[in-house]
Amino acid sequence: MWNSNVLISDRGELLNHHRKLVPTFYEKLSWTSGDGAGLKVVSTSIGRIGSLICGENNNPLSRYTLMAQSEQIHTSSYPPVWPFRNPLGAKPYDLSDAIRVRAAAHSFEAKAFTIVSAGFLDEESLAVIASGNAESEAILRACPRSCSMIVGPDGTLRSDIRSDAEGFVHTEIDVAEILEHKQHHDMAGYYNRMDIYSLHVQRARPQPAYFRGDILESENDAFIDGEGMD
Repeated sequence: MWNSNVLISDRGELLNHHRKLVPTFYEKLSWTSGDGAGLKVVSTSIGRIGSLICGENNNPLSRYTLMAQSEQIHTSSYPPVWPFRNPLGAKPYDLSDAIRVRAAAHSFEAKAFTIVSAGFLDEESLAVIASGNAESEAILRACPRSCSMIVGPDGTLRSDIRSDAEGFVHTEIDVAEILEHKQHHDMAGYYNRMDIYSLHVQRARPQPAYFRGDILESENDAFIDGEGMD
């Protein structure tokens, strides 16, 4: 099982399927590590869209991989709560502020709009997760909620921050605004030193075995036993 994010077009087409590269902390109890196949930026009618899940938005190399593909709109998804530490016995982790900092940092560095989409834990969902355990319910109620927002390429908020109820955040964006900011710092363009730095990304999904003699069906299969093939 993978913690996954899918991008669907306005025509109902599956544009990208990204699996979270590393499950965070106790997520390892449910999910396994993903792969690089979904580290893609996709051209759409509204701009070039890339996506990362939750803590991946901390990963400089994952974020740079999307920057290098001229990402214009970044989507980041988060769970409704995150019990970073037991909030009943210590100061709770400020999840909302951590998300805001991550979103602003990526937008400012990538010169992209970031759309943060967070789940919301309503009373019915809370009851299902707590499953009658009073301590679990108390912990969940004490945990800070995550939040949704939209951030501009200058790192400023372009919408309200929503964390206290289920609903929408919205704003109008113009990807042409990105150009001005990239004239100052284009981290994957003129402001990069590609003669000094080099990043290699493996996009092939891992397979349990590779067999000689098979017909190669895609460029992702263009290696068998570590040997390149034409």
